[in-house]
Amino acid sequence: MPKVFVTRPIPRTGLQLLVDAFGKASVTVSPHDRVITREELLAGVKGVDGLLPILTDTVDAAVMNAAGPQLKIIANFAVGYDNIDVAAATKRNIAVTNTPGVLTDTTADLAWAILMCVARRISESERCLRAGKWAGWGPQFMLGVDVHGKTLGIFGMGRIGRAVARRAAGFGMRIIYHDSARLEEAAEKHLNATYVAKETLVTESDFISIHVPFLPETTHAFGAAELKAMKKTACLINTSRGPIVDEAELASALKAGEIFAAGLDVYEQEPKVHPALLECENAVLVPHLGSASRDTRGKMAEIAAGNIVALLKGETPPNCVNPEVL
Repeated sequence: MPKVFVTRPIPRTGLQLLVDAFGKASVTVSPHDRVITREELLAGVKGVDGLLPILTDTVDAAVMNAAGPQLKIIANFAVGYDNIDVAAATKRNIAVTNTPGVLTDTTADLAWAILMCVARRISESERCLRAGKWAGWGPQFMLGVDVHGKTLGIFGMGRIGRAVARRAAGFGMRIIYHDSARLEEAAEKHLNATYVAKETLVTESDFISIHVPFLPETTHAFGAAELKAMKKTACLINTSRGPIVDEAELASALKAGEIFAAGLDVYEQEPKVHPALLECENAVLVPHLGSASRDTRGKMAEIAAGNIVALLKGETPPNCVNPEVL
C-alpha cells in the first residue's frame, strides 16, 4: 500500500480521503501543529510515495533524495508552489500539484477587509480605545481616507485580482490594473477595468492591491522608487507574497509620511516581520490569513489529498503544475 506523509495537521476532510484510500497505517501526519523542522521533514519523507507539504515547507532536491526513488507526487497545500523545486521534481519524474481556484474569493475578501481597515484606521483606533486613550468624539480624531469613488490599482489581474476588482464595483471606484498580460477586451469591459503601465498605476492609484505571483521579476516590485512615486494619501495592500514589497523601504515610507498607510498579510521572512514595520501605527499587519476560512481550508485539504489519491491510483491529478511527468 502506498505511504503518504503530511507535514502538518490539516482539516479532517482531507486526511479522511487519504485514510479511506490507503488505510490509516499508510498515512503519517506530523504531530506538531507548527512549521516542521528541516530534520523532521527529512526523516518524515523516507520511503513515502506521496508528500503533502504546506507553503512554509521547503521541498528541494535534498528532500526528494531523502524520500527515495518511489516518491511520485508532492501535493502542495497552497496555490503558490515557490517552496518546491519543480525543476528538481520534474527531473525525478515527480508530479507537483497545488490547490488553485478554491481560495480566490476568500483571499479577495481578506484583501478588501485589510483595505477597509487601512483606509479607516480600524486597527490603530481599536488599539487606542483598548489602551484607554480615547477621550471622546472629536472632529479631527482618527481621520482616515474615503474608499468610495477613489481609484483602485490592481497589480496582477489573475483570479484573485479579478475577484478584488469585482468587489470594487459596489464602491463606485475607478479600476486600473497592470499585468504582464493584458485581459481580453470583453473581460476589461465586464470588470470596468483599464489597463495601464505600472508607472501610471503607481502614480494614479489611491489604493494599490498586489496580486502577482512571486517570481524573480516581481521581487521588490514595490521598493523605494515606487513608494516615493505614490500619492501621499495612497494605501498599499499586499496579500500576495511577501518579497514583492521591500519591507524596509515600506517602513521608511510609512514613517516619513510618503504614503498614508499599508496593509500586509504576507512578509519577506515569514513568520518574522521587519522590526521597523512593527513600529508603524499606520500599518495593518495580519498573520497570513488569506485563505483562512473554515470552508476554504477544508476544500484546500480535499484538493491536495485528492491529487495524491488520483496519482497513486494511476489517474491524472487534476492540478498538476508539471504535466510533462505524467
